[in-house]
This record gives sequence, structure tokens and C-alpha cells, in this order.
Amino acid sequence: MAWFLGLGSAGVVLLALSLVFDGVLDGVLDGAPDGVLDGWLSLPVVAGFLAMTGFTGAIVLGAGWSGPGGATAAGVLAGAGTGWAAYRLSRALMRDRTAVAPAVEQLLGTPGKVVTAIPADGFGEVLLHLGGQPLKCAARSAEPLARGTRVWVEATPTATSVLVRPVDD
Repeated sequence: MAWFLGLGSAGVVLLALSLVFDGVLDGVLDGAPDGVLDGWLSLPVVAGFLAMTGFTGAIVLGAGWSGPGGATAAGVLAGAGTGWAAYRLSRALMRDRTAVAPAVEQLLGTPGKVVTAIPADGFGEVLLHLGGQPLKCAARSAEPLARGTRVWVEATPTATSVLVRPVDD
């Protein structure tokens, strides 16, 4: 049983190391024919296999369900299942793509509100929403605007400033 517990503990240690040394074994067998082993020798997959093989073998042997041969077979079967699950999970996470980050040009036509008064000859501030997030930008206007005035974005001269006009009620 000590061998199985040692194998399971080694798998847990390897899993902890995979968090620190992410991707170390990922490129070891890149030259394998047709990429057959692509992703199968990553640290999380190997660690999951070792840990589950060891701990399942220890449980089967300790419970008296089988001898060392049966415990090894049960451990390898459970380890293979865990390795497969780790492989599939990592592949799913690698394929996950997020939406394109919003661009400042998407502010054109966006409604907002003046949070710092805009003088006739300078900058004030407006609160807009870009990609569902509040965004405070420096703002200019052709006419002075008081705090709280609702505005529309007419132009985006820079990434941090906008040209606004008041909304006609």
C-alpha cells in the first residue's frame, strides 16, 4: 500500500509543480508522428493519472477488495479516466475565446452624462458606457454644458477624449 500512496502523493506534488512550471512538458514530444501525443503529456494530465492511479490502488488494496494486481488494474483504469478528463478540460479551456475588446470608435453615438461641467473653451468630463462598463472620458463641446446634462458622443479625437453635443429633450 505504501507504493500506491507514494505514487498518489507524487501525482499531487507534480500537480502542484504544474501550477508553478506551467507548460514545461507540453512541447517534449512535439516531433511525434502526426501530433498523436499532442497535449497528452502535459503536467496536469500526467499528474492526474499518477495521483488517481496511486490513491485508487491504495483504496482498493486497503479495503481488501483485491490483491496488488487487481489494485494496480483498478488504479490504472481510474488514472486513465482522470488523465482523459484533465486532457479534455485543458483542451476546452484552451479553445475558449472571449469577445473582441471594445474599441473607442464604438463610442460614436453613445449617450452619456456630464459629470464635470464642460466650459466653452476647455475640457470637462462625461460618463459613458462601453461594453457594459462605465467609462469616464475628457470631453469638449461646442457650447458650455452643466453637470448632469445628457449628451451624445459626436467624435472620438483621441483614446481618452470625446466631442459631445447635448441631447435635445
